Amino acid sequence: MNNLQLTIHFFLQIALILGACRIVGVIAARFGQPQVVAEMIAGVVLGPSVFGLFLPEWQEFLFPWDTTQTTRDTQSYLFPAAQLGLALYMFIVGMEFRVDIIREHLKSSVAVSLAGMLAPFLLGIVLAAGLFSQTKLFPEKTSFLEASLFMGASLCITAFPMLARIIHFKGLTGTRMGTVALGAGAIDDAAAWCLLAMVLASFTGNFQGAVVSIAGGFLFVAVAMGVVKPLLRRWQGIFLDKNQQVTETGLVIAIIVMAIGAMTTDWLHLHAVFGAFIAGATIPRPVVYRQVIDRIQPLTVALLLPLFFTYSGLNTRLTLLNTPTLWLIALIVLAIAVIGKGAACWAAARATGIPQREALGIGTLMNARGLMELIIINIGLEHGIISGELFAILVIMAIVTTLMASPIFEWLNRDKRASDLNPAGIP
Repeated sequence: MNNLQLTIHFFLQIALILGACRIVGVIAARFGQPQVVAEMIAGVVLGPSVFGLFLPEWQEFLFPWDTTQTTRDTQSYLFPAAQLGLALYMFIVGMEFRVDIIREHLKSSVAVSLAGMLAPFLLGIVLAAGLFSQTKLFPEKTSFLEASLFMGASLCITAFPMLARIIHFKGLTGTRMGTVALGAGAIDDAAAWCLLAMVLASFTGNFQGAVVSIAGGFLFVAVAMGVVKPLLRRWQGIFLDKNQQVTETGLVIAIIVMAIGAMTTDWLHLHAVFGAFIAGATIPRPVVYRQVIDRIQPLTVALLLPLFFTYSGLNTRLTLLNTPTLWLIALIVLAIAVIGKGAACWAAARATGIPQREALGIGTLMNARGLMELIIINIGLEHGIISGELFAILVIMAIVTTLMASPIFEWLNRDKRASDLNPAGIP
């Protein structure tokens, strides 16, 4: 494609993506699902699993996709646009993240996080052992250690961006439940990406790369929170005019901070979402961050974020589950995922003094895996760590655990208001 053809396709895709997301959103809302879940479903529907299954020629024409990336196609522009949308949204989440509330509930956040990592990780090892010895779902070049670490990381992951949107949608931002879940989810996903770095290092023989990724991640957080944040707080006048309003220059500076953070963690192979999230936490409070959010949130949520969900859906194929045995394995994986993550997080929350209903809500929210799971398993498929069949099984697990979150949460809190879940009255 030349530049004009790429541009025409891009605008056509934007119209289709936004229209599909809103149509699915109307339907999903009738079943108590937030718009973010509708966007995830719409992404899969527009991909080869649904649209491509019934109208393959139309799907290929509207969303040209070269897996070898030797030609200029949808991936040439949709991928960076999708990453920009995801990074900007996580930048917003980082600005809204209340570190002061995390300190108040640090014990619960850490306990939920550890339980949400250890239990599914151990179950993932057991599951990997069975699949490794009894099936061909792992390619021959994948070792048992690599299979175990990968399955552990896949079951540990939480849909951090999706979790953030669900919490915002339910009005739980700043509440004990929302903050504990968000804090634990951030820790879990960071740990899962460290595990993935170890798997890739083992698979490629580049252990030095894993050390650089993990050590670099800790250094990045230390510099961002210990150096950059205090400096921006001291110099926050560069963001504002004499009326204490964020200027165009101030907005550009904030976006530059986001871009540098996302670029750094991408370079470290820890994904841009974490760099953007940490960058958001460095933006000065209380004046600057709120105005920056108001300026960038509408376009990010309405336009850019749906591109991320669609891009992931275009790389998802569910048609490989074509035997009863594979469907049985898919059900087993789903059951292990729900028990390992949801039940463990609920138990940890209860053990740290969180009331029963809030603890169940935290376990439900933490059990959603969403498209962060899709990102990890796409990387595994791309590197040849897992087979296409296992990829499809893990996609089913990611979708179902995410779909479960909202209706179960609504049922648990059917007679509760957001204020009931926030007894301290934190805004």
